Amino acid sequence: MPMRLGTPFPGLDGATQWIGADGPPAFEAGKPILVHFWAVSCHICHETLPDLLAYRDRFVPLGLQLVSVHMPRQEADTDVQKVLQDVEEYGIHHAVAVDNEHRIADAYENQYVPAFFLFDREGKLKFRAAGDRGLQNVEKKLEELFSGSAQT
Repeated sequence: MPMRLGTPFPGLDGATQWIGADGPPAFEAGKPILVHFWAVSCHICHETLPDLLAYRDRFVPLGLQLVSVHMPRQEADTDVQKVLQDVEEYGIHHAVAVDNEHRIADAYENQYVPAFFLFDREGKLKFRAAGDRGLQNVEKKLEELFSGSAQT
């Protein structure tokens, strides 16, 4: 059963490794959090990364806290070198959790990539979606959370 709207932020414990961080980020209370699940073998993940990174560049200065979780879909995806190559190639300069044991994915009741979990200022799940169509709605939900403070 997927995580229900209104569920409290479950944290990010269980990563097998962190890229761009020494561990789970220390999120500031009162600021929204976007958790993005992806995999190196996922074609749609690669196609949607530029949009996600544009949202990062637009909304992080306004207070959005962003973390990506690499969730392997197959054995070859557990190769951290491939994850590091994608992080470099796509310019992912925010924290990335490597979830090779699916402990974070399990906490989010997530089995899809790409997947997006947006938590509001109170730390409650406001929106969740998967796939490229799900990403299309992330911007709208971010705009709602930041109510006009985002520059278009």
